[in-house]
Amino acid sequence: MDEIFGHRVDEHIQSTTALRKHVNPPSHYVNNKVIDHVDALAQRFIAASSLALISSVRPDGRLDITPRGDPAGFVHVLTKNLIAIPDRPGNNRMDTFENIIENQNIGIIFIIPGHRDTLRVSGQAALVKDSSLAEATAVNGRPAGFTLLVKVERVLCHCPKAFIRGKVWQPEDWPDTSDVPTLGEMMVAHGKMSESIAEVEAVVQNDGKVRLY
Repeated sequence: MDEIFGHRVDEHIQSTTALRKHVNPPSHYVNNKVIDHVDALAQRFIAASSLALISSVRPDGRLDITPRGDPAGFVHVLTKNLIAIPDRPGNNRMDTFENIIENQNIGIIFIIPGHRDTLRVSGQAALVKDSSLAEATAVNGRPAGFTLLVKVERVLCHCPKAFIRGKVWQPEDWPDTSDVPTLGEMMVAHGKMSESIAEVEAVVQNDGKVRLY
């Protein structure tokens, strides 16, 4: 028995050798699927994606992950090794941008609603202000505020098992969310705010109506 984070477990796996004692090597189907650029197939996938999850590294070494969503094709492939992700109005925390200013490493998962496969992209990012990129990624006539340029270094398709297991695109199997806390409820509790939940919820609801672009 081992103990990790104050919890007793049968085995704490601390090396790739120990890991591979339990897991066979990957098959040829997945072993060589990583490429170093956005090819025509990956470009078609990105063009159909309306949601991307972006991972960045905090100055303290911990990780952040944040969603980015827009009409399908909102991420522009500029070259085989360069993509542009527009920014929209948010909460002004700028966690991802502040992280990238300090550490350019970035990871992205592209998601297509109703489609179970995903696409993983990683590389280095830079935050820019550029009028031509902002206009090219405008929605409803409103240009992007900032643009995240990503120098692509790794691209790989990802199998659908997580989406199959989670029944993500099967509404009849979605869980009951009536007891799930709202954003306003968590903001009041976690931020120890003086406003009521109803007041914060009203702000959140209004923000989702008038500050999308």
